[in-house]
Amino acid sequence: MNSESPFSSAAGAGGDAVVPVSVLNRAIGTMLERTFPLVWVSGEVSNFTRAASGHWYFSIKDAQAQMRCVMFRGRAQYAEFTPREGDKIEVRALVTMYEPRGELQLNVEAVRRTGQGRLYEAFLRLKAQLEAEGLFDPQRKRALPAHPRSIGIVTSLQAAALRDVLTTLARRAPHIPVVVYPAPVQGAGVGAKLAAMVEIANRRREVDVLIVCRGGGSIEDLWAFNEEVLARAIAASDVPVVSGVGHETDFTIADFAADVRAPTPTGAAELVSPQRVLLLRDLDHRHASLARGFGRMMERRAQQLDWLARRLVSPAERLARQRAHLQQLCARLASAGARPVRDARAQFSLVKMRWQRWCPDLSQHRATVNGLAERLDRALLRQHERHLARVETLAARLEVLSPKRTLERGYAALLDAQSGRAVRAPSALKPGRRMTLHLAEGSADIALSDVQPRLTDGF
Repeated sequence: MNSESPFSSAAGAGGDAVVPVSVLNRAIGTMLERTFPLVWVSGEVSNFTRAASGHWYFSIKDAQAQMRCVMFRGRAQYAEFTPREGDKIEVRALVTMYEPRGELQLNVEAVRRTGQGRLYEAFLRLKAQLEAEGLFDPQRKRALPAHPRSIGIVTSLQAAALRDVLTTLARRAPHIPVVVYPAPVQGAGVGAKLAAMVEIANRRREVDVLIVCRGGGSIEDLWAFNEEVLARAIAASDVPVVSGVGHETDFTIADFAADVRAPTPTGAAELVSPQRVLLLRDLDHRHASLARGFGRMMERRAQQLDWLARRLVSPAERLARQRAHLQQLCARLASAGARPVRDARAQFSLVKMRWQRWCPDLSQHRATVNGLAERLDRALLRQHERHLARVETLAARLEVLSPKRTLERGYAALLDAQSGRAVRAPSALKPGRRMTLHLAEGSADIALSDVQPRLTDGF
């Protein structure tokens, strides 16, 4: 123990030391943890509780005493099983104290069933040995028959597993016969008896698949299926073997040696037996497929027969067909001779039509020219009439404005004889000047002898 404890320091301070409860409990807990190392403790489970946090709280007891235990979630999640009320177990724990209550308890790190440690070590040694010999090689294992003619069962006649297997087989495959090879499944020398039944089933060769099964139990109850003699008998069996021992979490050497492992005996029965309903359904499907295939084959054969019947004709009918074929050839020949002429005519008609389309229509142009000539004649006639009317109008106007008409009214025109210009002013009248006098009925040359000009506003 550590010499520097709370009690020694308190005693040094005074004879009547006062220690708080928490300090006392902490000191006791420290002393317990240092005094008692990890130890295996056996007992019966009592008051087991799984908290919402995942921690386990329970007690282990025997006839004289009991001890509280706690297994925290970090350790409990790796446990191979969950203890139940009344189970015989062994715990690997550290002795501690729960300081708030001052209660002594075991802090559990591992848990196993009583005696499981030794048996489990033997299990691992045998498993490693047989695995090294190749008894568990997956390439050695065989597939189960899809449609077994008979099924064998190696188990006890009083086992509940036998009733489960028979019930399952009767429900799934009542048409398959079942052979039971009775042997005890628990007790001394059971492994050899089970192996003997496996060998008998192989010698008789009356089954196509063999089930080795029993119900669940502790490792001690299932130990017969971990014996080497049974494992070697299963591995040497010519008949495929299905192992259905215990529950889904139970593993035995027989499971590794068998061709197929089933989680339960009922599961083994389901593996080896095809379901009758599915077989009947598959049979109906195959029957329908066969009927459809046969019907299609008959249709093809009938069609082939019809084709052959059409090819098989009498000589008279063959001659008639050849005569008809000859007539068709003659018609094709005549048509082939007339085709160039018909094509040439069609080509000529096409060229003629194109020539007519591009050739000018003289009659239409002639009619156009005639129409234009008539319009020109009418236009010239109207223009001549207009010019004639204009000339007449101008002549009438000229007649009205003519000097002769003025002279006829008594007037005379006096022109200079030399220049021929009209004399307009009296000042131009000079004696001796020659003048030409124009009258209505003629003209006369005159010479002025005496002139007396006189200016007036009118006649």
